[in-house]
Amino acid sequence: MTHSVPSDALSSLPVVIAGPLLRRLEAERLVLWLVAREPLTVRLTLQPEGHAPCSVELNDANCRQLRIGTSAWLHLIDVRLDRPLPVDRLIEYDLLILRDGREQGVATWSPHLIHEGMCFPAFVVRSRYDDLLHGSCRKPHHASSDGLVLVDALVAEARREPEQWPAALLMTGDQIYADDVAGPTLVAIHALVRRLGLYGECLEGAVVSDSDELMAHPATYYRREQLLPAFKSNAALRERFFGGVEKPVFTTSNAHNHLVSLGEVLAMYLLVWSPVPWTLIDPQAPTLDEKMTQRYAREAACIDAFRKGLPQVARALAHLPSLMIFDDHDITDDWNLSARWEQTAYGHPFSRRIVGNALAGYLLCQAWGNDPDACAAPLQAVEALLTSGNDGQLDRALHDRVVDELLQHGNWGYVLPGEPALVVLDTRTRRWRSEGNLSRPSGLMDWEALTDLQQHILDHRSVVIVSPAPMFGVKLIETVQRVFSWAGLSLLVDAENWMAHRGAAQVMLNIFRHTRTPGNYVVLSGDVHYSFAYQVRIRGRDEGPNLWQITSSGVKNEFPRRLLDVFDRLNRWLYSPRSPLNWFTKRRRVRVQPWLPSRSRSGERLWNGAGIGRVRLDAEGRPARVEQINADGSPPVTFAPERDQMH
Repeated sequence: MTHSVPSDALSSLPVVIAGPLLRRLEAERLVLWLVAREPLTVRLTLQPEGHAPCSVELNDANCRQLRIGTSAWLHLIDVRLDRPLPVDRLIEYDLLILRDGREQGVATWSPHLIHEGMCFPAFVVRSRYDDLLHGSCRKPHHASSDGLVLVDALVAEARREPEQWPAALLMTGDQIYADDVAGPTLVAIHALVRRLGLYGECLEGAVVSDSDELMAHPATYYRREQLLPAFKSNAALRERFFGGVEKPVFTTSNAHNHLVSLGEVLAMYLLVWSPVPWTLIDPQAPTLDEKMTQRYAREAACIDAFRKGLPQVARALAHLPSLMIFDDHDITDDWNLSARWEQTAYGHPFSRRIVGNALAGYLLCQAWGNDPDACAAPLQAVEALLTSGNDGQLDRALHDRVVDELLQHGNWGYVLPGEPALVVLDTRTRRWRSEGNLSRPSGLMDWEALTDLQQHILDHRSVVIVSPAPMFGVKLIETVQRVFSWAGLSLLVDAENWMAHRGAAQVMLNIFRHTRTPGNYVVLSGDVHYSFAYQVRIRGRDEGPNLWQITSSGVKNEFPRRLLDVFDRLNRWLYSPRSPLNWFTKRRRVRVQPWLPSRSRSGERLWNGAGIGRVRLDAEGRPARVEQINADGSPPVTFAPERDQMH
């Protein structure tokens, strides 16, 4: 079971395998994430422009080292500074690793992280969250270009103008696709698991007994639904979880390569965030039938293009603070969509372990960097689990207990104080379940979670809310989802939107109408694989509030073009202000004004194209400029009210 790595192979590994990723950034706090081949002795140096440099020795108090495999150590760096860093100034930094009595900086061990003509990576602590990049849905084997590559170019342009530096990169969901993995990616994952000796585990409820058998099984590529024994009780799980639900209207779910083990999940993160792991492996195509061989070749071409952009992606993530929140594909498709889904998935030991492993990977690679303090308890549990893997295999009983603890963790959302306040919502684990019909879609947040949201935003002048799913979406698409839900087919159409559950929607609108909540809201969302902007006026409160729903999706994903064009036209015709259908379905408590994309040909409101969103806010927290920067190199698209687009 042990994936041992010979000493000569260890010495051939690069010191740093992935990172550093710059995560939470404040004037008095710096949070970084990286993975190395061994525990490192590191010194952090900071050189603010026009200020004296400072140096911080990293130790057990500010650098937590977790062994995730024979030759892989996760370093969670959380430095609290005695002297606040200057804001809106360029700050160069370096991580000096002690090797053979000498210190080596980033330029030595990861030169691809340094911009041409520069000596060090850098960052800017912005005084306000008034310039935000955001996006969701980064699917490596999608045919579109990678929007995160654009972030590197934006940072390079702002290097000499710190006031133009974005305040943060908000990743609003589906940073990985744990449930939709290309064959070439899964082959690379297995090669990396073996190369780094990532820990194995025992499995229950499958035809394989452990992760080694999983990787060697004939069904491990494109047929993982066959890993479930052929019992009648497994039919619903196989259909909903592993086989994927065919979704001809909105998305096509291909769960046949669904990630299973914790080692697979961690390897996936390394391969989508860093170019280095790809240089350590030589994946070989498995034996497949003719149809799957052709599919493998198509996916391999997309993955090759994806790999070429990873040096720029890694460099962007080393320069710009990134804040993240999960959506379903970070764990599994339709995660917690309904109470019936939860009963099916959590009632089986195999699928329960899969969800737990994905959550553990999310904790280690995403959640901790958002809010280290809030992750202390679950991180301690996962650290104990990893410690049990020193012989190459995680303790089975402890693994089950850790999965239980992760599934019971109360809230993965977080709040960043500042101006405006930044509130990131967990819309996946605190759901408002339907009591009358367990198959009906659950509300995205229950009453208690929404009450917590209200407390976070009381007495703020303005707030930025990150909601992975749009709070206000396209009415026609939401209507189609509602019809399918009434027919008991919610899984077919991703029937997850705020308006799908009446109780959650009413409470949310009441929060906006509260007299002590902000006058200006900006809601940043993803999920839907197209981009749009709405201005929303909440009725029933004097002088506001004003709300802007701004959606950017996907970073590397798109909606079927012809289908979206049809939806866009039908939505405009069926729900125009003069349409009788619009009157009968009118949201009488809100007034929604779509903003048009600048490249709209004939009134289109939806923009379909991979890229990254950028929002600039004025002093009152209102959008001054909303744009979608396209990954294909075409000119950016700006969104504005129709009258503004005419001038």
